[in-house]
Amino acid sequence: MYERMLNRQAVPTIEEMTAYCSENAERFSMINDWLAATFHTEQKVVFPYGNKYGWGIGHYKKKKLMCNIFAEAGAFTVMMRLTDAQYETVYGELKKYTQEQIDNKYPCGDGGWIHYRVLCQEHYEDIKKLLEVKCRG
Repeated sequence: MYERMLNRQAVPTIEEMTAYCSENAERFSMINDWLAATFHTEQKVVFPYGNKYGWGIGHYKKKKLMCNIFAEAGAFTVMMRLTDAQYETVYGELKKYTQEQIDNKYPCGDGGWIHYRVLCQEHYEDIKKLLEVKCRG
């Protein structure tokens, strides 16, 4: 369940990654398009961080990583880092699932990384709020 595209030898197209997300394919496409259109991110198909992360789309602004979005069977995961202050600006507006992801973030400096799996429209709306903080920051 939620397997990632782990074959490093087979570079997928964005269309193949989108289709892989099956019931969340439209959201995967929409989040990538939204980041590019709203924040003018540059998209790159990437296989970062070693073999367990798999293929995804890296979004960059002026060569700075905003997030990675990993295609999964039936879902996708957004990996991003914010400072504690950035998380706090929207924490109260977020659903319990999202707050739990933030509460259990991987600490890094004055903030931390989250691996946010999107399974439904509520998750999609919340990750957009977090990405907006990241990209505007």
